[in-house]
Amino acid sequence: MSEGLETTRPSRRIPGEEVVITHEDVDRAHDRVRVSAARAQHGFFSGARLLWLLIGPGVLVMLGENDGPSMLSYAATGAKFGVGFFIPFVILTFCMAIVVQEMTVRLGAATHRGHAELIFDRFGPFWGWFSMVDLGIGNFLTLITEFIAIRAGLGFFGVPPWAAVLIALVVLYSALMSHRYWTWERITLAGAALNLVFIPVALLAHPDWSSVGHSLVTWTPLPGLNKDTLLIVLADIGATVTPWMLFFQQSATVDKGLTVKDIRFGRIDTVLGATLASAAAVATILATAPLFAHRMSADNFEAAQFAQALEPLIGRVGASLFALGMVEAGIVASITISTSSAYAFGEVAHKPHSLNLPMKEGRSFYAVLSLCAAAAAAIVLIPGLPLVYVVLIVNVVAVLAMPPALVFLYMLVNDREIMGSLVSPLWANLLAGGVVLVLTAAGILFGISIIAPSFFAVLGGK
Repeated sequence: MSEGLETTRPSRRIPGEEVVITHEDVDRAHDRVRVSAARAQHGFFSGARLLWLLIGPGVLVMLGENDGPSMLSYAATGAKFGVGFFIPFVILTFCMAIVVQEMTVRLGAATHRGHAELIFDRFGPFWGWFSMVDLGIGNFLTLITEFIAIRAGLGFFGVPPWAAVLIALVVLYSALMSHRYWTWERITLAGAALNLVFIPVALLAHPDWSSVGHSLVTWTPLPGLNKDTLLIVLADIGATVTPWMLFFQQSATVDKGLTVKDIRFGRIDTVLGATLASAAAVATILATAPLFAHRMSADNFEAAQFAQALEPLIGRVGASLFALGMVEAGIVASITISTSSAYAFGEVAHKPHSLNLPMKEGRSFYAVLSLCAAAAAAIVLIPGLPLVYVVLIVNVVAVLAMPPALVFLYMLVNDREIMGSLVSPLWANLLAGGVVLVLTAAGILFGISIIAPSFFAVLGGK
């Protein structure tokens, strides 16, 4: 069997039933022909071309997670604590994300099934629909926060809310027009690369590099142990690993047609994405650290307000880049998150679910994707909507959704019947299990801190 055909997902057909080659299969096979040609050659340039052909899901999921709320979390971290403990801590959270997301690469390549579809197959329809609905609600609420970030970021330039939302939707829908996963992925990657705009913003803030190096080595100065510090710690963890990432990368791995041979490149893709995303995250902390140095309050800042507060310190250019970075974060995340919802619905409902599908064949897939984005955008335009409260509710929902998603992932990647020789070895299980426990405990603590903040008074904080 050719490599192009082996990427077609195993069918549920009855033995003897006629095999139907779909438009989706043909497009994916064409992509695999290019991969096969690159793999057959030798040398640096052929290896670089192979890497270029195979990267995508890992970079997208990591930079996509650097969304509006995440970048606001990093901005608040720099403004509240400056340079210190949180710089190496944020890098550590991306290391945890690599461990978690690597499992989705192996699952997707080994099974050619999306995450929701595997849960449905292995644990039954109830848990399959539960995971899809759980993800869908969390994703929809998160989408609202992405459009809040877009609205606020473009508001810095005087763009009215309705126009800001319309611009975001036009970009999102334009990426779908090719009906081709490869084209969609490259367009979205180009947008995701703009997340690195926070790096020049950080340079314009003229950080004290000796202090940065000291914090990386010593993790100091340490912040005081109080409720505010705990909330920032948990918010920064939540800014790195969320349920939609698990569903998106595994489904994108399948849609891209990656095979067992490509797992090594999938890991490189994930590490590359985490490296770029962590660089942008740290840069955002450095960019807003001058607010801490000047003792400026940032308790209720949104995207435009951060940019306005930074303008006297880093200039109009730096503040404009910061605002544009928030817009990019919201747009790319709205694209990837809405796509993850559409993937999950198609997988559980057994409907066609691929970005390689023409509109007619993928009506339900594109309908879920489009309607989720449009509805979230419309909510943001409601007059008098308490935007800060909405973001708070979204964080709580994301915390409640994280533990079951992580548990399902851990169980699936250790299921020898579906993983075969790719099942996690003991050392990987210990590492992944530790990450799952830390993330789950962090999520529970974050939920407690929101529901019962007085609980943390015993820590000696204010």
